[in-house]
Amino acid sequence: MFDGLYFEYPSVAFVILLFILCAVICKMKLPSLYFPHISQFMKVSNGASKLLLFLKWLSIAMLIVSLMSPVKDEPYELEPKKGYEIALILDASESMKAKGFDESNRDLTRFDVVKKIVSDFIISRKNDNMGIVVFGAYSFIASPLTYDANILKDVVSNLYIGMAGKFTALFESLAQGVNLLKASKSVSKIAILLTDGYNTPDSEFPFEAAIDFAKKHDVKVYPIGIGKSNEYNKKMLDKIAAQTGGVAFGASNASELNVVYAKINELEKSDIDNETFSFLRYYYIFPLVVSFLSLILYMLFRNKRGYN
Repeated sequence: MFDGLYFEYPSVAFVILLFILCAVICKMKLPSLYFPHISQFMKVSNGASKLLLFLKWLSIAMLIVSLMSPVKDEPYELEPKKGYEIALILDASESMKAKGFDESNRDLTRFDVVKKIVSDFIISRKNDNMGIVVFGAYSFIASPLTYDANILKDVVSNLYIGMAGKFTALFESLAQGVNLLKASKSVSKIAILLTDGYNTPDSEFPFEAAIDFAKKHDVKVYPIGIGKSNEYNKKMLDKIAAQTGGVAFGASNASELNVVYAKINELEKSDIDNETFSFLRYYYIFPLVVSFLSLILYMLFRNKRGYN
């Protein structure tokens, strides 16, 4: 606690010499009207016990230490808030119930695996402002943009399959992700769109509208197709990436999906150093309290024992 402690006014320590000098060679003669007890306090009585002597000088010494202003520089890091704005768009349709995506634990559903990998991705992006969009037959914002990774992880852990309906409103979900980011003034806005299916045929939200919306607000899209997606879906995801400046990925298992998120992490790396500051923590209150308590005890014991 006290490593690196120093005094702002070390020269005040010489005041102790004045107290010693007065105690040895001079008698204090001050008007009792102004200082009714100080002469008694400074006076060393022949009958004063060692305890009283100790308390008196402890009070004086601690008061002087307090006036010297013990202080310590304590550095801290200010978390930067200049990273990316990221919309995590997650498919929670019925098809995400499929198992066997993780070869190490084939009982897990695709969505279970996605939630774990996405949570790890969130933790790795310490400087970014992220939000979550969930979609099925419709889409909604599960979490607004936040720098708080713990909140985002809690949101992800509470997502479940079918919470947005059975089907896949892919284009609507992209527009919702852009909607999450559009108010941001950040120059780096990206959407990571993960799905295991293709857009519901009777979806009322057209592909062109979603793309135009993303381009209008400068949102770069990284589509990820998981599972054994058909050729149509692959072409669609490639097209989304090409027209928004992103890159399309595919992952047929959990290991490949981990690699995909790692690649995106590298492609959109936030190389922002935390700013380091320091503030002064003052400790004068501790010796001041000791001085005050010592003075109180001194006066109490002196009066109790009847010293003159």
